[in-house]
Amino acid sequence: MTDLSFRSPLVSPYSYHVPDDILENIRERVANYPWHYMPDDGGWDYGANIDYLKELCTYWVDEFDWRAQEARINSFTNYKAPVDGIDLHFIHEQGSGDNPMPLMISHGWPGSVVEFLDLIEPLAHPERFGGDVRDAFTVVAPSLPGFGFSGRPPRPYGPRRMARVVNTLMTDTLGIDSYLAQGGDWGGAVCSWLGFDHAPACSAIHINVLTMRHPDGPQTPEEVNWEAQFDSDQIMQNGYRTQQATRPQTLSYAMMDSPVGIAAWLVEKFHDWSDVETGDIESSHSKDELLTNIMIYVTTRTFNSASWIYYGRREEGGRVLSPDGHRVEVPTGCAVFPAEMLNWPPRTYADRIYNIQHWTEMPRGGHFAAMEEPELLLNDIRKFARTLRR
Repeated sequence: MTDLSFRSPLVSPYSYHVPDDILENIRERVANYPWHYMPDDGGWDYGANIDYLKELCTYWVDEFDWRAQEARINSFTNYKAPVDGIDLHFIHEQGSGDNPMPLMISHGWPGSVVEFLDLIEPLAHPERFGGDVRDAFTVVAPSLPGFGFSGRPPRPYGPRRMARVVNTLMTDTLGIDSYLAQGGDWGGAVCSWLGFDHAPACSAIHINVLTMRHPDGPQTPEEVNWEAQFDSDQIMQNGYRTQQATRPQTLSYAMMDSPVGIAAWLVEKFHDWSDVETGDIESSHSKDELLTNIMIYVTTRTFNSASWIYYGRREEGGRVLSPDGHRVEVPTGCAVFPAEMLNWPPRTYADRIYNIQHWTEMPRGGHFAAMEEPELLLNDIRKFARTLRR
């Protein structure tokens, strides 16, 4: 049985409370935003739709209850600990039963740890939801360095460097000798590097996005077609990515001063990357969910440092996992959601990057799987973990 007691004496309980004057300042800025215009044929084609942003901001000012969302975050067991020079935040939920499997789940951008609030308790306590206690996990959900409640790195870290930080959290700080890592978006990249660089402590990974590339490129006609389609699909997505990977500081001056600006920048992604019809963002994400995530960026003042991960990845070498063609050899599970914005490659391509032992093609869902389809993701993590518990 893995010893789950905290190894570091520097782990301290944490709760988050935004002062009333800051909340009022945010409310006033949103209420007094100088609305402008969009092209007459706008819709969502040019970016965040102004009509929807006005509707969201009206709700933000008049109805959104941040204190209720804050209380929900604080209802979990939150901690902070110094890890590799960063004051790292994490939620820790001890699992039920005699031998819960340690599971580290990591978010990405433009998300935060609140993506997982509907998953943590079912993962840790399946018996409370009609499941089998033998499927229980002890869940560790960190805020990545520079995101949300965590401190920022001294300069941009890419996902490989962040993987080193969260592995140190799991092993040196928490005393966990072996764990499963799960993630989507940047969390998927972090998991890839955990499996590549930090085995056997990271004993397996489960990802719901494939961000990595093989240096030899596509090898079959199907793979060639996939790459061409991927490149075509990303043309209209690359603006934010290029800005944040090259000049994130310049962008930050406008965003750090504008709650509505942050809301627009993030909401566009939740609309475009989710499995929704154009204009129907709330079929997957409620206003409360969207605003809670936005408020994490606004109130912690981390829009700037959260964007640095793009700069860091560029410095680390981009998407290529290994110039020598080595792959992640720990057992890998893949949850393939059909509306994933970063189109999944054919299985043949993925097999050259990962030791895939589990591959599930989902009936629906997009990029934000933990929020869009928590039951599908939950069941797939459990199913994969059962193959590791044998």
